[in-house]
Amino acid sequence: MIFALEDKKLIFPPVHLAEPDGLLAMGGDLSVDRLVLAYKHGIFPWYEGDVILWWCPHPRFVLLPDELKINKSSKSILKNTNFEFTINKSFKEVIHQCKNIKRPGQTGTWITDEVENVYCKMHESGYAHSAEVWNGEKLVGGLYGIRLGKVFFGESMFSIESNASRFAFLKYVQHLKEEGVQLIDCQVYTDYLESFGARMIDRNEFTSFLNKLIGE
Repeated sequence: MIFALEDKKLIFPPVHLAEPDGLLAMGGDLSVDRLVLAYKHGIFPWYEGDVILWWCPHPRFVLLPDELKINKSSKSILKNTNFEFTINKSFKEVIHQCKNIKRPGQTGTWITDEVENVYCKMHESGYAHSAEVWNGEKLVGGLYGIRLGKVFFGESMFSIESNASRFAFLKYVQHLKEEGVQLIDCQVYTDYLESFGARMIDRNEFTSFLNKLIGE
């Protein structure tokens, strides 16, 4: 059963009631308050049409910063002196690039103007964060996501120069570890993130992590 949300009621159904593919609810609005509530419960929006769809996949793909794998090629990329790494220097430009970058096998992106605007508001409210990679004055890669307590929820990344997004990801995971973050939500499986140590965990284990780590 897919639950229908009302704009004026900030409430989500229990995540264990999600469909086998992870779809939990539809409708509602994209407000900062609703998004914060959603992420606290492991729910995120992802849709391409006019109706907002809310998801909580089972199992869940995550990375524990302590389990980050850095192979030889990644170590050499981290030594790239042409790249400069920054945090929260250009959030709006990062999400705009994630929205507009052309990706192999994809005809478009779920990041609409509405999504872009509300995540910029999330950034202004202190919830959304970005990591940037520069080559000189040019932004060549980056990522953004939501941080609540000791959990970071990754949303999207982009690269317009070879290895720039990998550089951003590795540097930011190291930064998050130093900041005390203990869990990075990668949402759904990709072999790319698996190569860095991300793995599937049970949804109950995931929500237990959230209950423990958010608000500490």
